[in-house]
Amino acid sequence: MTELQERLRAAGVHSLLVQFADVHGAAKGKLVPLAHLADVLGTGAGFAGPSIWGTGLPRTGPRSEYYARGDAATALPLPWMPGVARIVGDGFVDGAPFEGCPRQVLRRAVARLAERGWTMRTGIEPEFFLLKRTEGGWAPADDADRLDKPSYDLKSLPRQAGFLHALRAALEAAGLDVLQLDHEDAHGQYEVNFAHDEALASADHLMLFKLAAHALAEAHGMVFSMMPKPFANQPGSGLHFHVSLWQGGQPVDAVAKHFIAGVLAHAPALCAIAAPTVNSYKRLTVGESLSGTTWAPASIAHGPNNRTALVRTLPGRFEWRLPDASANPYLATAALIAAGLDGVDRRLDPGEAVHDDLFVMPQAEQRARGIGLLPQSLAEALDALAADAVVRGALGETLAAEFLRLKRAEWTEYARHVGPWELDRYAAAF
Repeated sequence: MTELQERLRAAGVHSLLVQFADVHGAAKGKLVPLAHLADVLGTGAGFAGPSIWGTGLPRTGPRSEYYARGDAATALPLPWMPGVARIVGDGFVDGAPFEGCPRQVLRRAVARLAERGWTMRTGIEPEFFLLKRTEGGWAPADDADRLDKPSYDLKSLPRQAGFLHALRAALEAAGLDVLQLDHEDAHGQYEVNFAHDEALASADHLMLFKLAAHALAEAHGMVFSMMPKPFANQPGSGLHFHVSLWQGGQPVDAVAKHFIAGVLAHAPALCAIAAPTVNSYKRLTVGESLSGTTWAPASIAHGPNNRTALVRTLPGRFEWRLPDASANPYLATAALIAAGLDGVDRRLDPGEAVHDDLFVMPQAEQRARGIGLLPQSLAEALDALAADAVVRGALGETLAAEFLRLKRAEWTEYARHVGPWELDRYAAAF
């Protein structure tokens, strides 16, 4: 501890940002003076448990206190917050690991892999929008970003070079290996890729990315958004996972097909975790968009280098294309592991690989070929989660109950809302 404290002090650090994630995948935490590093690593920074989304903790008694106990390996200075180092916290309640902490949920899943001598490496690819508020609502921050097909646009990309280079520099200074940055398929949409890592570290990296992007976008007068689909006629933002299993330094190829089969078998329940908002299901529909496609899979299938399938198989790994930008990376990874291991344990067969473009294949043909459809609403996905003991079990009793409660409330609030489309269509129609 003394060595870590001295190293951070030598780097100009005077405060720790003790950070954890709530059930929604939003970063939470507090600042703690560096002098109290021992407390952060020992007991943890304290929080009122009921004030955190998804804990379900009481307002009285020893279980009302939530402690984020710092993971020393994650302590790194934040370039955009001079003098501050982030340290990721694991949730503890009443002196024990808290079942409802998303990071603890992923720790349990990773431990199940370790029991078999395996590790999982993931490369998570965040897509996001840079937006601004207008009198009419929300719009891309760059007014000149108007191409009919803006993918990989090198006219608008330089206009956001200040933000993008600041983001790259901040992530690299905080230990991430940034691989590439590009303009994506929608106006105001971008993607940053960083190198794959062990599953828990990869989820931590994504949270670090979000912290940096929010702060730097605000400094540049913009709003960083991981809303899945802010514009109806344009593609939404995915959070694709590149996944590989390892034993020592060797890939575990022998069970890969069974693992993929488990992911496909549990796809409806996984949908609730990987596409966890009402807005998510505006993205998970097949159809034309401004740029010609949505790139969001709605068909439960796998295929070699097939970006229209739920699982895109590649040499030595697969890409899970279901998650969107609003997914909690800890919960999505933990649920993925549970589903895949169920496939391995039951030696499930993923079925025939699909080489066709599923975005144009008629639904009748897909049904005839045994290709299922993902849930088309949050309510449908939540029903699938409630009925799936494997995925629900990955979350644990506490978090599964809270997730279902909060998300059902979100769906009810949405279903009861009356918006402009309804008023325009019905107010004077009858």
